[in-house]
This record gives sequence, structure tokens and C-alpha cells, in this order.
Amino acid sequence: MSTTTSPAPKSMADKAAEYGLKPDEYQVVLDRLGREPNDVELGVFSVMWSEHCSYKSSRLHLRKFPVTGPRVICGPGENAGVIDIDDGQACIFKMESHNHPSFIEPYQGAATGVGGIMRDVFTMGARPVALLNALRFGEPGHPKTRRLVEGVVSGIGGYGNCVGVPTVAGETNFHSGYNGNILVNAMCVGLADADKIFYSAAPEPGLPVVYFGSKTGRDGIHGATMSSAEFSEDSEEKRPTVQVGDPFAEKLLIEATLELMASGAVAAIQDMGAAGLTSSSVEMAGKGGLGITLDLDKVPQREVNMTAYEMMLSESQERMLAILKPGREADGQRIFEKWGLDAAVIGETNTSGHIVLLHHGEVVCDLPLSPLSDDAPLYDRPWVEPAQEPQLHASEVPVAPVGDALLKIMSCPDMASKRWLWEQYDRHVMADTLSDSSTGHDAGMVRVHGTKKALAVTSDCTPRYVKANPYEGGKQAVAEAWRNLTAVGAEPIAITDNLNFGNPEKPEIMGQIVRAIDGMAEACRELAFPVVSGNVSLYNETNGIAIPPTPTVGAVGLLKDYDQRVGFNKVRPGQVLLLVGETKGEMGSTLYLREVFGLEIGAPPKVDLESEKANGVLVRRLIKTGVAKGVHDLSDGGLLCAAADMALASKVGLELKNPSDLDDHIFAFAEDQARYLVAVDEAAAHLVIAQAAEAEVPVAVVGVATGTDLIYAGLCVSLDRLRETNEAWLPAYMAGKA
Repeated sequence: MSTTTSPAPKSMADKAAEYGLKPDEYQVVLDRLGREPNDVELGVFSVMWSEHCSYKSSRLHLRKFPVTGPRVICGPGENAGVIDIDDGQACIFKMESHNHPSFIEPYQGAATGVGGIMRDVFTMGARPVALLNALRFGEPGHPKTRRLVEGVVSGIGGYGNCVGVPTVAGETNFHSGYNGNILVNAMCVGLADADKIFYSAAPEPGLPVVYFGSKTGRDGIHGATMSSAEFSEDSEEKRPTVQVGDPFAEKLLIEATLELMASGAVAAIQDMGAAGLTSSSVEMAGKGGLGITLDLDKVPQREVNMTAYEMMLSESQERMLAILKPGREADGQRIFEKWGLDAAVIGETNTSGHIVLLHHGEVVCDLPLSPLSDDAPLYDRPWVEPAQEPQLHASEVPVAPVGDALLKIMSCPDMASKRWLWEQYDRHVMADTLSDSSTGHDAGMVRVHGTKKALAVTSDCTPRYVKANPYEGGKQAVAEAWRNLTAVGAEPIAITDNLNFGNPEKPEIMGQIVRAIDGMAEACRELAFPVVSGNVSLYNETNGIAIPPTPTVGAVGLLKDYDQRVGFNKVRPGQVLLLVGETKGEMGSTLYLREVFGLEIGAPPKVDLESEKANGVLVRRLIKTGVAKGVHDLSDGGLLCAAADMALASKVGLELKNPSDLDDHIFAFAEDQARYLVAVDEAAAHLVIAQAAEAEVPVAVVGVATGTDLIYAGLCVSLDRLRETNEAWLPAYMAGKA
């Protein structure tokens, strides 16, 4: 006779490890409580102390960022950053990652990333007016890449288009380093009155806590924990942790939230994002130094027999938590009914300093709030100085025919036209878009409705630079964002960041994080470009292989008169091309080496922040005075690729020359920083050169607009051929023909 034995029940310590808490972290929980937590309490600790919610590996270093400035109304610590844009108006913005969910379930992962970042913005009282995205996919030949591209782009378009917010800018790269872990970073920009900003801290006890939006389901449970761990071969099994979005519900939620705010009923408000009801309730009560009691029986639920654990950790989308002013429940209910949203008073603030949860009449959680934030782990993780690529001498740079190299670079996955992609995004809904990915500008621009002002927005990072030298690469990400805003005539104001890295428990990865932050912080200080919001996404690796370090920078600038904006799409025959900035011939880590020779070697270009400032000030002055007729910053591919962009966007040929002592291929493809290609009328060229000399800014005449060909150093390629080369790759790839 045989007998079977049931497996021994898991201990709470085993469950803690399963939920992502380290043994020493779990010991802190025991010490603070003086007892073992129950399942619900352990779940609350695990998500609040996850990397995704607590930033336990990066918080120490994030303090290096400058976070204040003359236009900063609210810096990091709230749902999004807030800046003053004059006339009693404010811009609210943030960027956030949805990397792990998008790799597992690309459509819903990307869609809910868009929905989540919009909620971060409108929960502070702003109407969303623009979306951006920064996407990094694996190499095109990888078996998963095409499906991931299709799913992510469809998810972004499907959600943003349905909600009715234009997607105006972004970037898309391909590299084998993202084969096992793609990056989907979403940014939202909104507008509000500067005296009507809403915050999350509960102001006093005795106030009703109101849940409104969609019902709570079982999707996204432990999503924050999943996003705080590495992937392995079983990543596909994590599909249940990915949330499911409903853009039509989000649209209703936006309108109801803004109407509720306008009614004067809101005392504090928080969206339910990562960690759902747990993080929203804990943060609201904790920031206010209060306590909170919730009756989970009153939570609107779309599935039967949901447990307290499931309700607290669900990351179902399109949900908000508000604390109303005394006696305003009926006003809220009227608004929620008008917009067809589920809503209920589910609790009350108090003076206990605890979060207490009731379910079926029993207390299922009673935790002091202070340990959830004050005792959240804060690590000074060991790190080593990252390996750095050595400087390349000109003699070490292989030579290729300039024409062949140009066509190869302009048709490579990173530089090829992304028309197939951005045509799936509604770029003009709301009717305030002035420039977008299709219009030949270095930044997207949206009108501030009813005024002459416009916001300029951009997203930037060059991961190959950061990998070659995290410090210089971090500086460059900030400097390029600043340069892109400058190139359209905007005053750069502030940034949001999205720091995407591998496992911080590895000293070499932690070294990348530390040094990239150091470089970014220095650039932000020197360029007066503070960080007002952001997101850290770590453990981006699969089977121990980390992504290239990718600290993405989202930036916002202001044009006081949008009629003074400029792009690189209106260059006319006879205009003179000026190169602003010095070309020393920086060829390390360039697209020329990577795409033409398959070499990822050499130190990236150094970033001279004084030159960035001086050159940018000159360019903005040329734009404001109407002298500059076309401006394009130089980045990937150097001067010749920037000229190709300008020629294609303006539909006019360019005849270029090399006025330097550098070899033609180096002058053409070097990626020196702080440079702009500026088109001016012929009569103005000598005046610009004189102004530049006075400002000690290097400026050289490098060509003229003429004809229908791009001409340089023996290269003569028609714009038709150049356009065909540039636009062919992505549609062919997505059709399975490339």
C-alpha cells in the first residue's frame, strides 16, 4: 500500500523570497513588525520595496541630479514634474518604462505604458497634449524582433489614437544587445494652470477615500515585482503579470478626473499604477503623515471571489484613488455617473499612521506606514569603474568610398526612415501639433492652445556612446536633448529621465549606472537643465546578458512665439550652409564604423559643455532674429547624414565642401558634439561669421543649396535615389522581405 504526502506548506520566509524580498530585507520586516506578516502584508511590503517602486539601488545616486531652477514648480517626488511656462500656465511631464511587459506581451505592454504615463500627468491636473516614445529593439534578424516591433507600434498607436492625444516625437533603434529585453519608454506632456496643480499627499484625517475608474481584476498582479527581476527562458510564462488596457475607459477617466478637479472637491489624488491600490493608498497616507483604512468589500471588482491580496496587488488599468474634501462625495458621484465610471467610497483617512485593510468584516492587514517608506532598502551597491574604449587615431579609421558609406548608413535600421512606424500614430489630433516626426524638425512642437507659445519636446540617448564610456555618454544624452530643443528655437527648460540598465547587483553594471548619472548630472548643472521627474528600470537582462546602458532623456523647451520656430525642411536654392561648432574628427563609436565596417570600437565624442552653451546661444539668436532659415543638429552619422536629412526634407540638392585639414571621410562622418548645420541667405553669411567670431564660436561655410543632387568629395547622388534608399528598409522588413 502506497501513501502520498502533501508538500510542506511554504514558510513566510520562502514566500518572501518568491515575492522578491532578500533574506536581510525580510528580516527588517520582522524587526519592524515584531511578528511575521500575513500574506497580504507580505505582498504590500514586497511591492513597495521592489526595485520598481523603491529605487533601492539608484536612490543614493539620483540625489546628484539638480532638481530646482527658476521655472521648476515641482521636481521629483510627485507623479510628474511641473515647470512654469509663463502667463500662469504650467507644463507637466514625465517619462516611464514598460520594458518587461512589452517584451512578454508587446501590444498590451506598450499600450498600458502609454495609458500609465498619461495618468501620471492628468492626476496632477494637466490635460495631456503630446506623447513621445523611445523604442529599442533587437537586431532585425532575431526571430522575435519583427513581431515585437509590430506589437509595440500597434499598442502605442492603438491606445494613443483612441484616447485622442497626438504622438509627436520619439526614436527607434535596433541592436543585438536588446534581443532578450526590448525597451519601451513612454513620455507624456500636459498643460495646466500653474495655480491648479494637484498633489498626492492626504492633507488631514477624516476625509473620504474614493476609488473611481475601471473595475479591479486579476491582471497585472505582481507586475512591479516582475519588472524588478531578470528574465530567463520562462519569460513567456509571466504573461499573466501584464496589464490589459482600455483606451476608451482612459478617455472617460481623463474627462471625469479633470471635471472632478474643477469642481473643487479634490483634496488629494493619485493614479493606480505600479503596485495598484497598494502604492496609491500607501503613498497618499504616508506623504501626509496620516493613516488610512480601506474596506476592500467596497472595491468595484470585475471577477468573483477576489482575495484581499489580489485586490491590493492588481495592476488593472484606468483606475484612480482620490481623497475628497468633507461632504463632497455626492459631487464626485454625480461626475462619475455622468462619465459612466465605477466608483465607491472605500475608506477614510485617520491619525493612526497605519494602513488597515478590512475584508469580509475582518482585519486582513494592519501595517505601520513609516517602515514602508522610511525603511525601504537603500543600497550603496559595490561598483567598479566601467571599462572604457580607447581613443581612436585618424590612422586607425578604415577608409570607404564616401558615397557607398552614405547610402549604407542612411539605409541602416537606425537611420532608415521610420515612416511605416509613425504613420500609425495620430500626430495631429487636437489640432495643435506644429511639428512631428514627419516634418523635418529636431523636436516635436505643440501649440499652447489659445496663445502664441509652443512647447518643444524630444527624446534622446545614444546607447553605443554610453556603453563605450558611461560618463561621456550620459553627458551626451542630456546635451543632445538640449541641442534638439535649441535647433527648433526653443529655450530648453527641464528634463525627465528613464534610466534603463541591467542587474545593479553586478559591480560592472552598477558602475555604468553611477558614471552615467554622474555625466548626466554634470550636463544638467552646466546647461541649467534640471531633472523634474523620471523613472529607473533595472534588471533589463535575460539569462545574465544585460542590455546596452540606455539612460534616455526626455526634454521640454518653450517657444514664446511659435512663428519663430525653424526646422530643416525649408532650405531654398541659393542659401549658404554654415557649420556651427568645431570638427576635430571624433570617429570612435560612430555609425560609420558600425554600419560600414561592423566595428563597435573607440571612445565616443567628448562633450564640451561650454561649447554646447556658447554654440547653442548663437543658434537660438540666429533663429529668433530670422537669420537662420534652416537648422539641423549633427548627431548620428555626422555632417553628411545631417545634410542628407536636410536635402530630403527640403527637396533641394546640397553641394558640400570640406574646408578642414581632415580626410574627406572623417570630416563627413565624424560625430563631434555641439554642432549644427545652419542654412542662411547668402547676404547674411558674412554677418553670421562676424557674430560667431565675436562670440568665439567656430563657424565655417560648408556648402550651398542647389540642384537636385547631394554632392560631396566625388559623391553625386540624386535625391530620388537617396530617398528610395532611406525609405525602403522598414516597409520591406515588416513585410518579411528584408
